[in-house]
Amino acid sequence: MSTVDPSDPPTAGRVPGDRRRRWAAAALTGLAVLVVLLVLVMPSRYGRLTPAAFIRVPVEALIAVAILLVIPVRARAVAATIVGVGLGLLAIVRIFDVGFFAVLDRPFDPVLDWPFLDSGVVFLSHAYGRTGAVLAVVAAVAVAVGLIALTALSVRRLGRIVVRHRPAAARATIALGVAWVAGALLSVHIVPSVPVAARDYFDRLGQVRTAVLDRDAFAAEAAVDNFRATPGADLLTGLRGKDVAIVLVESYGRVAFDDPVLEARIGDLLDDGTRRLRASGFSSRSAYLTSPTAGGGSWLAEATLRAGVWVDNQQRYRALPAAGRLMLGAAFQRAGWRTVAIMPGTTEPWPESSSFGYQKLYGSGDLGYKGPRFSFSTMPDQFALAAFERLERGVPGHAPVMAEVVLMSSHAPWSPVPEFTDWDKLGDGSVFDETTGAGDDPRLVWSRGLERVRSDYGRSIEYSLTTLISYVERYGDDDLVLVFLGDHQPASILTGDGASRDVPITIVARDPAVLDQVSGWGWSDGLRPDPAAPVWRMDTFRDRFLTAFGPPELSAAAPPGAPR
Repeated sequence: MSTVDPSDPPTAGRVPGDRRRRWAAAALTGLAVLVVLLVLVMPSRYGRLTPAAFIRVPVEALIAVAILLVIPVRARAVAATIVGVGLGLLAIVRIFDVGFFAVLDRPFDPVLDWPFLDSGVVFLSHAYGRTGAVLAVVAAVAVAVGLIALTALSVRRLGRIVVRHRPAAARATIALGVAWVAGALLSVHIVPSVPVAARDYFDRLGQVRTAVLDRDAFAAEAAVDNFRATPGADLLTGLRGKDVAIVLVESYGRVAFDDPVLEARIGDLLDDGTRRLRASGFSSRSAYLTSPTAGGGSWLAEATLRAGVWVDNQQRYRALPAAGRLMLGAAFQRAGWRTVAIMPGTTEPWPESSSFGYQKLYGSGDLGYKGPRFSFSTMPDQFALAAFERLERGVPGHAPVMAEVVLMSSHAPWSPVPEFTDWDKLGDGSVFDETTGAGDDPRLVWSRGLERVRSDYGRSIEYSLTTLISYVERYGDDDLVLVFLGDHQPASILTGDGASRDVPITIVARDPAVLDQVSGWGWSDGLRPDPAAPVWRMDTFRDRFLTAFGPPELSAAAPPGAPR
C-alpha cells in the first residue's frame, strides 16, 4: 500500500496542465527576449544580418533594466509600456534603415527623410498599380502597429520577470555592464563594423540632434554666394550666343566604369561615341562630381548643381528657394538667355521651378508624348530630347536657350528599356508601342539575380548615352554646348556597400573656344572620364562654371580660395 506525503501538492488531473502552462510561459518569455534583442541589436545593413552580428550587449537594455529595478512599484508597468512603445518605434526606424542602406547607402533620418516615403509610394504605384500601392501601405501600417504592440507587451513581460528576480537581475546587469564597458574600450567586434558594445539608439539621438541643428548650418552655408549680386553683363560672357543644355542622366554613376563588366560595355560605347563626334567636329572633356545622394533623391543632386550649395536632405531642399542664391538657370536668365526645364518625370505641379530660374517648365504632359510608359519613366529619353529640339532649339530665329533636361530611361528598375528609333519616325511616340514588352516585368527587379540586374542597368545606361551621342550628331551645330552628367550612383545592389558617390560629367562642344575656357580644369579628353580625372563636389560646379565662362576680370576678382 503506497503512502502520500500530505505536504506534496495534489497532482491528479492538474500536473499536465501546470506543465503546459509553465512551458507556455517559458515560450512567451523566450519570445519576448528574442523580440527585444532583435530590435536592439539588429544590424542596419542587410548584408550584415548574420547570427554572429546579434552577439552584442545593448547599453539601452542595461539602462532600462536598471530603471525598472529602482523606480516605485506603481510606476513600473507604465514605464515598461512607455519603453516598449518607444522600442517599437525605434524598430520601425531600424527597418527603414535596412531599406535605406539597400537603396540609398545610408541610414534613415527620422527627422528629415519622411518625404522619401511619399516617393516610395509613387514608385510602388508605377510598379504595382494604385491598388497594389494602397494595399502595400495598409499592410505596412498594420505591421507597424503590430510591431509596436508586440514590443510593448514584450517589455512589460520582461519587466515583471526582472522585478520578480531582483537580485539575479541586478547581478546580471552589473556583469553585462562591465562587459559592455570593456567591449567599448577595446573596440571589440565579432563582425566587422558591428561593435559588441551596442549603442545604436543613443547614436541615433545624436543623428536627430544633428538634423535639428542642420537648419542653421545650411543657412550659414547658403548665405555665402560670390555671384549673388553679379550683373548680367558680367555673367557667362564666354557662352554668348550658345544654346546650353545641361542634361542629367538618371543613375549614371561611376560604377559604370569601376565595374569591369559594365566598363567593357559602356566604356567601349563612349570611346566609339568620342570618335564619331570628333568626326563631326565636336570635342569633349570629362571628369567626376561627387553627388550629395546615392540610389535615389535625384532632386537633391539637381538642386545642388543649380544652387552651388550642398543639398543632401529635404530640409535643405525646402529652404533653398528662400536662401537667395543665384541659381544656375537664373544666372543664364540674368545674362539674357531663355531658360527652360525639360522634366519628363514631373507629373505634378512644381512650384519651385521659377525660383530655380526657369521661365518655362515642360512636364510630362507638355511634351506631346502619346506612347507607353516604360516602368518608372514616362517616356523614352529620345522623345524627351526630340521634344526639346522641336519646342525650343528648332524654332526658327529662337533666342539662345539654356535648358536643364532630365532623362529618366535609366531609372530603376532598369527594365524594360526602349529601343533606339530613327529620329524621323518618333512622331508622337506611338512608335514605341512595338517595344513595350521588352524585358522583364519591372516588379521582378528584386527577384532578379545580381548579374541580371547589372545587365539591365547597363543596357539602360547604354540606351541613354546612345541617345545623347546621336542627338549631338543629328542636331548639334556650332552653337550647341552640351553638359551631361549623372545625378547619383545606382542602388547599392550594384555598387556594393560604402561605394563612392561619384558621377561622370562631360562637356561637348564644336566651337573650340568653349573647351579652351575650361582647359585649366584638367579634365580628360573624350566622353569617357579617365580613372585619374579630377573629382569635385557637385556643389562646387556652379562657381567653377560661372568663373570659367565669365570675363577674365571676374576670375581675377574671385576671393581667395574660390575656384578658377
